[in-house]
Amino acid sequence: MEISLVRKRLTETIERAKRQAAERRGRGDQAARDFDLFLQKIAVPLFRQVANALKADGYNFTVFTPTGSVRLMSDRATEDYIELTLDTADNPPRVVGQISRTRGRRVIDAERPVGAPTEITEEQLLDFLLKELEAFVER
Repeated sequence: MEISLVRKRLTETIERAKRQAAERRGRGDQAARDFDLFLQKIAVPLFRQVANALKADGYNFTVFTPTGSVRLMSDRATEDYIELTLDTADNPPRVVGQISRTRGRRVIDAERPVGAPTEITEEQLLDFLLKELEAFVER
């Protein structure tokens, strides 16, 4: 094979990889902005409402809002929580629910996709939260 052909195809591959990386970073940056807005407008207020309702029913949960996520955590065990984060590794980026709960001495971790930050409604998020909370309130 001619070296000029190999070099030409190699150069094309490098340029394509750089373009794709720039596009991926752009999508990730936009998704991060969308996710921050989603957290402020929908997720954090809903998580707080759910925590207050749980406390009224005798289940003590606290909402934490570290940068780039929201977490509803049990006051009884720090391993019992539901957290929303943004997964930018996926194409397109999506909101992921990370669930951790204890069963005796075992800690069970799960991760579930919730959806794109611009497409998740309050109702969809509430459905997700209620489904995942069943394991915490069944005891």
